[in-house]
Amino acid sequence: MNGTIVTPEPTIGRDRWGRPMVVPPNGGKPVAYRRATTYIKVIEDTYNLGQWMQRMVALGLASRPDLLLSVSAHRDDKKALNKIVDDAREAAAASAAATTGTALHALTELIDRGQDLPAGLPDTAKASLEAYRVATAPLKAKHIERFTVLDTHQVGGTPDRVVEVGGESYIADVKTGSIEYGALTIAMQLAIYSRAWLYDIATHERSAHGASTTRGLIIHLPADPEKWADPTKAECHLHWVDLEAGWDAVKVAAQIWEQRKRKFADLTEPFTGPPGRPSLHAAKAEETREAGAVAEQVAKLERMIRACNSADEIRALWSVHASQWDDHLTAVARDHIQKLPTTV
Repeated sequence: MNGTIVTPEPTIGRDRWGRPMVVPPNGGKPVAYRRATTYIKVIEDTYNLGQWMQRMVALGLASRPDLLLSVSAHRDDKKALNKIVDDAREAAAASAAATTGTALHALTELIDRGQDLPAGLPDTAKASLEAYRVATAPLKAKHIERFTVLDTHQVGGTPDRVVEVGGESYIADVKTGSIEYGALTIAMQLAIYSRAWLYDIATHERSAHGASTTRGLIIHLPADPEKWADPTKAECHLHWVDLEAGWDAVKVAAQIWEQRKRKFADLTEPFTGPPGRPSLHAAKAEETREAGAVAEQVAKLERMIRACNSADEIRALWSVHASQWDDHLTAVARDHIQKLPTTV
């Protein structure tokens, strides 16, 4: 991959849960956006991953009698047991591929920025990185690790690359793990990035990256410990990804996130004997529509208050809409009156 992007981008601020803090398009205080990887996981099938993690824990415990003894000593200590599980996975080298993959990922960024690789890399790493150079030679880097936002979904994330090939731009992500079983989530992730906007962390301005919303690229640089240990098995392959299918799945994820907002009060009502209405769902839907109508009317009145040019106009507005006036509108009116120019 060729390009002249040398300087890394500044890092986005995050809250204590790791969510990026983004200033909304219309300004104001930063808002926590969901990470793109978190947003898409709501429809991910994690069964195989869970089974693999359990196998790693079993293998780790079998190789570490001290951890087995520690389990017996801390049966009622959840925090201690969680730590033992982590140690068992580590003992089974469950994180080896991830650690290797993270390192390879960082080294590919140095390559694409035209910077020198560190000295003393093992031959296996050199072979993988050379395979990466060869595979990505047709690509030109336009953006490297630029933070993006999809404001319509309040999602933020950082695609690895925006690349150009054949005169067109595409979102590209470097993947070092298995991609066969995670193809849908990869397509969803890249679909989000393709429709997102570049976000300037200093000025909070949005700008278009121009990447295709129909196709994306996976740059697959496997970090499988068994293959990676042999330099002759180093490989890197590029794959087109269907981002239209990925976006269809993102729409499903959006519906799931919306459904997860439902609380106990949204789904239940107290039992008072035989129901007076046959459908609880229909009743709740009607209540929601009524609440929405009220909120819309309040918003309309708020706009009307802010359009008033005098306190008398606001009082006249109140006289007409007194039945809909609430404490919020009173506060808005008071604030607007204070901002009106003083007449002499």
